[in-house]
Amino acid sequence: MITYPYLNTRSKIGVTAPSSGVPSELHNLLRQSAARLEEKGYSLSFGETVWTQEKARSADAEKRAAEFMKMMDDESIEVIMPPWGGELLIEILDFLDFEKMKAKWVLGYSDTSALLLSITLKTGIATAHGTNFIDLRGEYWDETTAMWEKVLTTKREESVSQTSSLKYQEQWEHEKQSPCVFHLTHDTEWKTVSNKEEKLKGRLLGGCIDIIHHLAGTPYGDVKAFHETFADGESLVWYFENCDLNMTGLRRAFLHMKMAGWFKSCSGIMFGRSSSNTPVNGYGAEDVYEEISSELGIPIIYDIDCGHQPPQVTLINGAYAEVEVSGVKGVIKQYFK
Repeated sequence: MITYPYLNTRSKIGVTAPSSGVPSELHNLLRQSAARLEEKGYSLSFGETVWTQEKARSADAEKRAAEFMKMMDDESIEVIMPPWGGELLIEILDFLDFEKMKAKWVLGYSDTSALLLSITLKTGIATAHGTNFIDLRGEYWDETTAMWEKVLTTKREESVSQTSSLKYQEQWEHEKQSPCVFHLTHDTEWKTVSNKEEKLKGRLLGGCIDIIHHLAGTPYGDVKAFHETFADGESLVWYFENCDLNMTGLRRAFLHMKMAGWFKSCSGIMFGRSSSNTPVNGYGAEDVYEEISSELGIPIIYDIDCGHQPPQVTLINGAYAEVEVSGVKGVIKQYFK
């Protein structure tokens, strides 16, 4: 059985950096996000790691792990948000005590997804793949991003629906400020390999494929045990977003997970938009998706609101989901059961 945390509005948010911290010249971004959330009634607890960054890390692995576990143990904190992702979160996994983790939300994406997926697979505690703390600093939140609150305040045995965004951001333009942080300029289109309406049903699992495929074959990527222990034998729906992999790298990452048995109970896969989807010798993203669909005999949905071309829906690892794509629009309904 999946354990679902619950977020009370006006609760305390713990901000720690299990991967990358924020260099001093960007500390104003942290303060802006804190101000926005405090305006909404939240209180903040910042860890030391948030304010430091050197050699691709906020701090050494043991310090990052200890700070995260301290926030996990703090009864006053109801959700933990890293400032953003990074590169080397995987270093901390061996220093975490999963048996002592409490049921509270951990929210983020990118490198953070290695932590999210590990927690859900090993403990059955649901985790939230969605906005980073830094991305909440805008004067307002776009409708898709803002759903993080509604999703995290969903109670057990309830459900929550999210729809595809109207527009997305193709590339980051940090030098140009936007009231909602993102520059939403391009029409969103959710697509299917079949070019037909598709419906997916199953327990959600996923994250940044660059990072999480490294968990396959380790104690932190035991999908078989999760399926037998926590998923009630129900099929799995995977979601992935690609940050930096070229198309042959994406193919290799998929095959790594396939060989590790991650897709034996899979009923469908969703892929987020990606600026890295440039062809290699004519081999493109749609070729990869078509091959996966054919090899596994499952539907593939792609260019969903997930990943480094925001905004993104809030996807709950462990939740039972019904996904429907018709035309270029999509709906994801998640059941906390």
